[in-house]
Amino acid sequence: MDPLAIGALGLAALFTLIFLQVPIGFAMIIVGLVGYAMLAGWAPALSMLASEPSALLTSLDLAAVPLFLLMGTFATAAGFSADIYAAVAALLGHRRGGLAYATIGGSAAFGAVCGSSTATAATFAKAALPEMLKRNYASGFSLGTIAAGGTLKSLIPPSIVMILYCIVAKAFIFDLFVAAIVPAILAIFLNLLAIAVVVRLNPSLAPASAQRASRAERAAALKRAWPVLLLMASVFGGLYSGVFTVSEAASVAAVLSLVFGLARRRFTWSAVWIGLRETASATAMLYVIIIGATVFTYFVTLARVPEALIEAIGRLDVAPLVIIFSLLLAYLVLGAVFDEISAMLITLPFVLPIIERLGYDVVWWGIINVVIIELGMIVPPIGIIVFLLHGLAPHVSLVSIYRGVTPFIFADLVLLLVLTLFPGISLWLLAAFGR
Repeated sequence: MDPLAIGALGLAALFTLIFLQVPIGFAMIIVGLVGYAMLAGWAPALSMLASEPSALLTSLDLAAVPLFLLMGTFATAAGFSADIYAAVAALLGHRRGGLAYATIGGSAAFGAVCGSSTATAATFAKAALPEMLKRNYASGFSLGTIAAGGTLKSLIPPSIVMILYCIVAKAFIFDLFVAAIVPAILAIFLNLLAIAVVVRLNPSLAPASAQRASRAERAAALKRAWPVLLLMASVFGGLYSGVFTVSEAASVAAVLSLVFGLARRRFTWSAVWIGLRETASATAMLYVIIIGATVFTYFVTLARVPEALIEAIGRLDVAPLVIIFSLLLAYLVLGAVFDEISAMLITLPFVLPIIERLGYDVVWWGIINVVIIELGMIVPPIGIIVFLLHGLAPHVSLVSIYRGVTPFIFADLVLLLVLTLFPGISLWLLAAFGR
């Protein structure tokens, strides 16, 4: 049978298994193994199935994933999110929309020491939502702000999504971490701008507060937040100065977050135990997905599917930007059906060769993928973070939360448009580093 026909059958089989609720990692392993065997024989297929997982299980780059997740577990159990939120709220809480600004700023800061967007959103729902409701902020707007703050974790190094992208795309993790700094700052600015516009147009969403923290209260709040600030400085300073590799930075971050939590006597051991189990579960799931993506990539490459796609696109008489925007639209549609990380890993074997053929940088495309994943976390009808927050605050309807998160969706769309039209924004710092 023609390799392309086998490739098409493999794609059909993959989507069939996914719709039958087979976990996506196992679905990719099954289709990749059987398809590879049909093209090259069972002996090479089984050999590949043995060698690739063992190589990934011993990968130092991939080892950073559970370590950063562990850092987030310790930071969450130690209550660092409440500390960083209280510090920012003490500085900005008296302004109209000040607690919303504090939520975005605090989420960005805590996201740097937490391995998960959903964990960031969940912890800030506990820390920020009661304070916002107490000061008569609209519930939908409050939860929308928390959801937007949670998505920032994907774009703020160290990001699990970036590490997974680099493993599959065979890009340098440090390059993507450096490239993400400017887009992350731009994302934070656009989210803050969205809050400013919304509270100006509808002041009832975020009433101004007459209460202003005294200088002593602000100093006390900053003093309580010093472990988080020191943790951020240690990890980022060591990573970007070249003292640590990415995996070493992850190890240092996990140890420091544990030490600070113990020193402050803030741990709830039941929360730590639950966090450790969740970290182990998430790590196992991510490893299976990465192994599946690798096996599936071998199959589609052997079936020459990417080559066929490149040839077909080469015959199109359209500008490269038209192709890029078509891909972005396809990702937004896929995000309504699949988990965003899964959609990224399934499509990379096909999309990445097209990106390189069009002359774009794989690091830039990694940043674009992360922004798409951010959007997918809050865009209906799935919006995993929106559903999470609805579960934590069931008295607020999904419609209200989606209405509250809408300004931030537009902010992310603006960010996506700017980064797509001006790739140099994402690559500017890399050029400054001499890449």
